[in-house]
Amino acid sequence: MTYCVGMMLDAGLVFMSDTRTNAGLDNISTFKKMTSWEAPGERAITLLSSGNLATTQAVVSLLEERPHAHGERDPSILGVPSMFQAARLVADTLREVIAQHDAAGQQADSAFGATLILGGQIKGGPPRLFMIYPEGNFIEASSDTPFFQIGETKYGRPILVRAYDPKMSFEAAIKLLLVSFDSTVKANLSVGAPFDFHFYRKDSLQLDTTGRIDADNPYLQLISQGWGDALKNALESLPDFALE
Repeated sequence: MTYCVGMMLDAGLVFMSDTRTNAGLDNISTFKKMTSWEAPGERAITLLSSGNLATTQAVVSLLEERPHAHGERDPSILGVPSMFQAARLVADTLREVIAQHDAAGQQADSAFGATLILGGQIKGGPPRLFMIYPEGNFIEASSDTPFFQIGETKYGRPILVRAYDPKMSFEAAIKLLLVSFDSTVKANLSVGAPFDFHFYRKDSLQLDTTGRIDADNPYLQLISQGWGDALKNALESLPDFALE
């Protein structure tokens, strides 16, 4: 399983993904689920992936090869004129990979499915964020739906819904995401650190701050312990339920 979040802020975009994959309790591995492309001054694009690892790796490989392959059909992820066209390209690539599995007699709608989050900015347009489904269709984030989650979403979602603020800083957004991710890890063993993160500053048109937070990172440990203590203190401060 996976947990990934893409979030819109007034200041730009924030992305975070876990790195755990598993094919059973005795087959747990670490794989990066965040991929980025940039042409400094012209575009910066980030992709988060959830689902079958073979499918998502094939999608990323195709997107990375096309800008460099002679005779490959245009456009590429570095050549499309807008983020909407980038989302269409990624969606078409995902559908193409799944169709290849299906043509080989495999069940693409289950074992070989994948869901993606694509976000970034191309010169001439605003930052945009999309969720792309296995069928190849996609939706765009807005002020009403300012963040997308893929993978194991249910444990971390209440925290984002309660505390998200579009005016928050990147630093505050990373703190919020770490609380969401830590809560997910506590509830589901199929999600785990390290956590990759990236935030994109609006109109910078280049990849900005990226990093990886390991399980033993002191700040992550502080967040985990502090959030747990805060919940206990909040619960104790509330009146007990009155039994009649």
